[in-house]
Amino acid sequence: MPVEITWWGHATCTVEDSGVRVLTDPLFARRLAHLRRRRGALPPPGAWRTDLALVSHLHADHLHVPSLARLTPGTRLLVPRGALRAVPGLRRLGRPGRLRITEVTPGDRVEVGEVVVRVVSARHDGRRLPVGPRRSPALGYVVEGEARTYFAGDTGLFETMAEEVGPVDTALLPVGGWGPYLGEGHLDAARAAQALARLAPRSAVPVHYGTYWPIGMDAVRPHEFHAPGDEFVRHAALRAPGVAVHRLGHGESVRLEVAR
Repeated sequence: MPVEITWWGHATCTVEDSGVRVLTDPLFARRLAHLRRRRGALPPPGAWRTDLALVSHLHADHLHVPSLARLTPGTRLLVPRGALRAVPGLRRLGRPGRLRITEVTPGDRVEVGEVVVRVVSARHDGRRLPVGPRRSPALGYVVEGEARTYFAGDTGLFETMAEEVGPVDTALLPVGGWGPYLGEGHLDAARAAQALARLAPRSAVPVHYGTYWPIGMDAVRPHEFHAPGDEFVRHAALRAPGVAVHRLGHGESVRLEVAR
């Protein structure tokens, strides 16, 4: 059975594997604080339907409470340990009859249907900004069913990445951001290609670029908004030529055959 991956924009993807739908970092907003969606239509209501949703860290463009509130009651939601304490709105979503929220930490394994999700670490500031102590780790996830799909969340490159993630078939890697400059704990296109070379999956999909941009900054380093996907394709061809890179448009899907 092929695995299907749909990129909705930013870090939001649907991974369909073994009859299970997994949604990553749901963000269905046209505007978020000082950011606005500049490219790609908002995901349709069908994108809200999922068996399991994964949140990589507490930043509002990854843990967006209004978007999570659109998920079907009873949906399973994995969040970093400490998230319920740090985000009051998330606690309200965890009340009976709403979402089934589980806090996780690296090393945890969660089964949903025929899929197992392994929780792995990331190198990123995981706290809820702009205020708040560093209570929660940033996470990545490996969805294991017919295939093994790595969702990196937001992360910098780190020495033990390949060891912690393990063998994977597909990597969903961040290659940009939502502003003209990337701080520490991020991958740009070149560093994401380095990560790709270490992970050595069969295929990759670049994410976390070309969707949101600060209001009033359209003319500030616009190449940082438009170019990361193409730059990743170019860098990946040099550093990991054996990996098939699928640069999707917003709302586009790719079906990947599994060969074990």
